[in-house]
Amino acid sequence: MTDTPGWASPSSSEPPRDDARPPADAPAAVPGPSAPPQAAPGWTGPAGAPGNGQHWGQQWGQQPPGGHRPYGWGAPASPKPGVIPLRPLSFGELLDAAVTTVRRHWRTVLALSLGIAVVAQAGSLVVNLLVKGKTGEATQTLRMLAGLPLELLLNVFATALLTIVVSRAVLGRSATAGEAWRDARPRLLQLLGLTLLTVLLGPGVVLLGFTPLIGYTLAGQGSVALAGLLTLVGLLTVPVAVWLWMRFSLAAPALMLEKQGVLTALSRSRRLVRGAWWRVFGITLLGHVLALVVAMVVVVPFQFLGLLLGFESLNAQGLPDTADQGVAMLLLLAVAGIIAGTFTTPFIAAVGVLVYIDQRIRREALDIELARAAGLPEQGGTGRGAQGDPAPARR
Repeated sequence: MTDTPGWASPSSSEPPRDDARPPADAPAAVPGPSAPPQAAPGWTGPAGAPGNGQHWGQQWGQQPPGGHRPYGWGAPASPKPGVIPLRPLSFGELLDAAVTTVRRHWRTVLALSLGIAVVAQAGSLVVNLLVKGKTGEATQTLRMLAGLPLELLLNVFATALLTIVVSRAVLGRSATAGEAWRDARPRLLQLLGLTLLTVLLGPGVVLLGFTPLIGYTLAGQGSVALAGLLTLVGLLTVPVAVWLWMRFSLAAPALMLEKQGVLTALSRSRRLVRGAWWRVFGITLLGHVLALVVAMVVVVPFQFLGLLLGFESLNAQGLPDTADQGVAMLLLLAVAGIIAGTFTTPFIAAVGVLVYIDQRIRREALDIELARAAGLPEQGGTGRGAQGDPAPARR
């Protein structure tokens, strides 16, 4: 069985077949008047009648070696039914497409992210109110751990719903919040399991690395040299966690769009990232840095506003005293968090999905399948999209 199944349409309830690749030693068919066009060697999608719209894994056209059509100066313009041109993308194009997705489909995107941000900030506000006025490391640890389950659950919902929206945006189609929920709902439990597993693989490794230091500290031992050694051991696990995070960063979109199981999605991510780890890491890191900058641009003015209105006290070092934050300041920061999360959550989700699409275009000629799914007649489509709607005009 091949490990490169077709990309199932989000509206399809049937997972794509992954056994349609012909044997490696099978003779290539010679195209003729009655023979269907042959795909590039080493790539084929799920079997099915062309244009049926149920799977995005149809064979289309004779392709040059490498899996995708040439592009650049002197090459034909790549079709662009949605937010990206159907060819391998640069760093800038990926990030621009993420912003374009939020801008073009702002009603659905911002409605979903606003709801998720409100719930997230409400949970954080409740936790902060419960520990208000209390100090100590145990209190800070409780504050971080108390909101972790809710944050994890909301991350699953955000990933699932926004993946559907971005996948439609790539084809030039929009999706309402109800449509996104209907298409994502069957995969939520599997996505939750995948998220829990990736948390154990990444942050769990770091926690395991720092466990000896935590135990040594709680035991009240005072050897500075040993504490420093244990700290170094813990820090060495951070690169391992980052490596695992990137290695399986494409598992969530693979699970949602290919409709595979948890382990298969992890395997798909591993293969897609192989040989491109630094590229995936660079794009993902840059996306998170940009989101952090946007969040700070939103939150910092609210922080200063709270100081000017006297909502927050300052300690002797001139820094905000988090243990003495009033209810008004907590509410003000919650509002800032809602605004920041509304814009940064869909951007980060879009970057992840677009990196997945870009890797599949580079490795598996997914641009051919997307062109057919978008219903582009000049690309071998039937002029109608995957759900029977007219194909969007090229942009």
